[in-house]
Amino acid sequence: MLISATGISVSNSALRARPMSRVGRAVAAGFSLIEIMIVVFIIGLVTATVVITFGGDSRDTELDREAERIEALFGYAREQAELQTRDYGLRMDRLEYYFVVFNPLVNQWRLPEEDDALRARKFPDDMVPSLVVEGRNVVLDTRKPKVEDFKPQVMIYANGDLTSFEISLEREGTGDRARIYSDEDTNIRLLLPGQTEPTGPPVRAARYR
Repeated sequence: MLISATGISVSNSALRARPMSRVGRAVAAGFSLIEIMIVVFIIGLVTATVVITFGGDSRDTELDREAERIEALFGYAREQAELQTRDYGLRMDRLEYYFVVFNPLVNQWRLPEEDDALRARKFPDDMVPSLVVEGRNVVLDTRKPKVEDFKPQVMIYANGDLTSFEISLEREGTGDRARIYSDEDTNIRLLLPGQTEPTGPPVRAARYR
């Protein structure tokens, strides 16, 4: 038995039978609305995660990374040529690319084994490279020659100059293509898929792996 504020006894059964006030109904409805909002938020969060995972950024990061690495290595080899006043160069085939250095004592090109940064690197299997030197397409072999030839296809001279070249990396089956090339002022340029020809001076890359 309960006593009301007016002093009248009220039974528990009477309280249960009494209709809910407007305030009570609003509180109950408010909690239900909050619960619904939480569920909707969770569903939206899950949907956004799925969209980002399966339909988000479609850039070929491996293609970008390989092109950026070649650009950076060109800049590094150029700096070494100027610092050491020695001629360097690039040689590549369908499978890999590597830098070489000229040894004037024996009048021969050789691998710069003392500099691991310029070691040979393989292209990914589904990445198709192409090379143009002085406006002419270079036929890239698909297998290693019996006698290793270290004469470079692209020259990097001791004074910092280099031969005109363009290296293209294309992802097989997608048409995505990156370009590393020299402009008319012998600056090294990088053009990733979707980018347009730059108009300002290039920035030499500092990273190489």
